[in-house]
Amino acid sequence: MAPLTRRRSINNIPNEMNVEYYRQRASAGLIITEGSQISTRGVGYINTPGIYNEKQVTAWKKVTDAVHEAGGKIYIQLWHVGRSSHPSFHNGELPLSASAVNPEIKVKTYDGTVNSVSPKEMSEEEITMVINQFSNSSQLAIDAGFDGVEIHGANGYLLDQFICDGSNHRTDKYGGRIENRARFTLDVVEAVAKKIGNDKTAIRFSPSGIFNGMRDSDPKKIYSYLVNELNTFDLSYVHFIEPFQTDDNRYFYPNNYLKYGEVAPYFREIYRGNLMICTSMTKDKGEILLQDGVADLIAFGKPFISNPDLVERMKENSPLTSYDVTTFYDGSEKGYIDYPFL
Repeated sequence: MAPLTRRRSINNIPNEMNVEYYRQRASAGLIITEGSQISTRGVGYINTPGIYNEKQVTAWKKVTDAVHEAGGKIYIQLWHVGRSSHPSFHNGELPLSASAVNPEIKVKTYDGTVNSVSPKEMSEEEITMVINQFSNSSQLAIDAGFDGVEIHGANGYLLDQFICDGSNHRTDKYGGRIENRARFTLDVVEAVAKKIGNDKTAIRFSPSGIFNGMRDSDPKKIYSYLVNELNTFDLSYVHFIEPFQTDDNRYFYPNNYLKYGEVAPYFREIYRGNLMICTSMTKDKGEILLQDGVADLIAFGKPFISNPDLVERMKENSPLTSYDVTTFYDGSEKGYIDYPFL
């Protein structure tokens, strides 16, 4: 089950509704939770959970216990949104990022939808602080009973902002050359793996991502370097997102970006460890990727929202329940824990 932001955690603390949601989906071979902030400065969305204090650890423990009792495994996704936030989440302070480049997006806050702002370029001291926060949150995740963690390096959030040259204009050791732009991500992976073990550490990338105003002059080059460097870590897995496509199969990506269906084969040639792939997957698509050795794990997102027993439905070739987009983020039980089982 792929990570899915659902915005049902009041005050950034998981609750009983969250426990039931994950319990219902425990038949997934592995659940990856919604993105969970590593600090208050990592917040950028309404009612998203965190994993940086003891109240959150205690609350998440109820989730992991429920999933384990139902026979499942669960990783938490560690998240820092970086510039994809707004000062209203941070008592007026600017969001943090690689450079002071406004993503030019809309941000949904508790006071309504507002325009994004130019973030604060992080100092090297702040970079070290955030690396430590990823490390500390990974230990809190293990304390909360998680089987491992997935570092969020995708979708235009903080790690992605360092990777891509459209958002990283730095001239120090964290900017410029691809080795420098990859450094922050590799430092985070190293710190987390050292804290909880390589076998419990994973990371997610969107190498063709344009969400949250992201751009890069040569994404295949930077991600090829980055993924090759990850071969030395023997991680639990590396998770790739195929680029989104429209219903009529049109794309809105630069010509030098990998298109839908090209990401997994491209990085399979580079990455020697466990490779997970997601986006618009079906049972048949996933089976072909597994049988051909292109991927080792297939992640399903939206189908799990409306089909808590997706695994059983796939086994029996049963029809899937359609999801209701209007309830993805509305905060109530409707469209969250009321979808039917077979």
